[in-house]
Amino acid sequence: MALESNSVIKIANFEVGKGKPLLIIAGPCVIEDEETLLKIANVLAKLNESKDINIVFKSSFDKANRTSNDSFRGLGITKGLMALEKVKKETGLPLITDIHESYQAEIVAEVCDVIQIPAFLARQTDLLVAAAKTNKPINVKKGQFMQPTDMLNVIKKINAAGNKDVMLCERGTFFGYGSLVNDFKGVVKMQSFNVPVIFDATHSVQEPSALGNASGGDRTMVEPLAKCATVLGVDGLFFETHPDPQNAKSDGPNMVPLDEFPKLIMKLLKIREIALETQK
Repeated sequence: MALESNSVIKIANFEVGKGKPLLIIAGPCVIEDEETLLKIANVLAKLNESKDINIVFKSSFDKANRTSNDSFRGLGITKGLMALEKVKKETGLPLITDIHESYQAEIVAEVCDVIQIPAFLARQTDLLVAAAKTNKPINVKKGQFMQPTDMLNVIKKINAAGNKDVMLCERGTFFGYGSLVNDFKGVVKMQSFNVPVIFDATHSVQEPSALGNASGGDRTMVEPLAKCATVLGVDGLFFETHPDPQNAKSDGPNMVPLDEFPKLIMKLLKIREIALETQK
């Protein structure tokens, strides 16, 4: 079966893909409470108005793959989607969130503009098909256990279900115990599939289970990795950000402090301008 995906896809009122403004997927890892969610969203909305980017707000209503059973998982699908809907109403930002079970696809599609498939579930056919049938754009994170060419079959599953709007997201490959290595050859290979490619800069610095009952990470590596991906001409970048990462309820060690986030984006846009010139 040949690939039928679109190289440029539409999200809300903008387009993502080659020659289009940089997509930024950003927000806190998990929905902790409505107040924190809106504080982050308002900063991102202001940034979105002033720069040559398109921001999609991301947060999870349920972190179903936490290291420990004692870890905070989120507000749940009902309260979580209500909080995300308020973000959209107050800021106008499009929304993306992840699903873990097939039944969640239709419910999430009523509120969110993009559906995300977590890396550990990238091979789950029923989940991919359920997401595809919503006719929403789908962002599929490449499993850390998958080689880039495996993602061709992911695209084909979604295409076969009638959906041509697929983005692929690189988020690092497992290497040894508790560490990730970023093989940027994977980005280049996935770019050859003629779909928008996103680089997840914050999950790529994750150190799974490093804290014993939670994942650790090294946020000082987020900027260097994001710069590398930008040089390669990715269509979008994924970041998790929080006003107080040290006290965040999920993925705190990886997240970019909210007050530092606009400056980081400015640096990346300068690099992107040069990178795009060299690719002409």
